[in-house]
Amino acid sequence: MISVTDKAKERIIELRNQEGKTDDNNIRVLVQGGGCSGLMYDLKFDSAVEDSDEVFEDKGIKILVDKKSLLYLLGTTLDFSDGLNGKGFQFINPNATRTCGCGESFAV
Repeated sequence: MISVTDKAKERIIELRNQEGKTDDNNIRVLVQGGGCSGLMYDLKFDSAVEDSDEVFEDKGIKILVDKKSLLYLLGTTLDFSDGLNGKGFQFINPNATRTCGCGESFAV
């Protein structure tokens, strides 16, 4: 399961509207190699659901995850912060053993 906080939900809806996307554009979460800790998160809008995707829904937001990325993301919560210490989406990932200072990469 991957969940979203209320702040992340609000920001996703806001971005979807700003970009002229419809409700058919879901959030795709990917894990890719890279970053200072070895693995990086990637978020994007995607209307195509692949046969190999796992689909989660939380607070009305559909989240698409490929099976490879799912291994790294189970139990993760997607949050959004707009405070003084940084602005952007944040992944609260119980599987990460180490994260970089910017929070964009992690290791397991």
